Amino acid sequence: MVVRRGEIVHKSEEQQHYFNTPFQLSLPPPGHDHNVLSDSPDSADTLSFPVKDGDVILVATDGVFDNVPEKLLLDMLKEVEGVTDPVKLQMTANSLALMARSLSFDSDFMSPFAINARRNNINATGGKPDDITVVLATVAI
Repeated sequence: MVVRRGEIVHKSEEQQHYFNTPFQLSLPPPGHDHNVLSDSPDSADTLSFPVKDGDVILVATDGVFDNVPEKLLLDMLKEVEGVTDPVKLQMTANSLALMARSLSFDSDFMSPFAINARRNNINATGGKPDDITVVLATVAI
């Protein structure tokens, strides 16, 4: 996700086989090739996107995007536009990860995952505990 002046200017598409079944880089155990979904790096989307000075780049796992609504992400990311202090960026990345973790265990929260589940005729509420990884950077030209 790339944020510029408080707006999302680029966001990659989820790469999944079907709802809640993301691509997986894996090698199935011998003899189980037909039982396990396995994707190679060649299956991944590749793209380029021009960035500008001050842009915020967020690379994160679905544990973040499934639990943190875009508005909350934007509210945090616009605070670090143009910031080059690595401590401030790390603190913001840590805060995003902690927010995602907290929301993932909130059974009453209508998370992005729960909203998408309902679009797929699955009655769900709450967050989705999952792996959470956040990489945050800003562009300084």
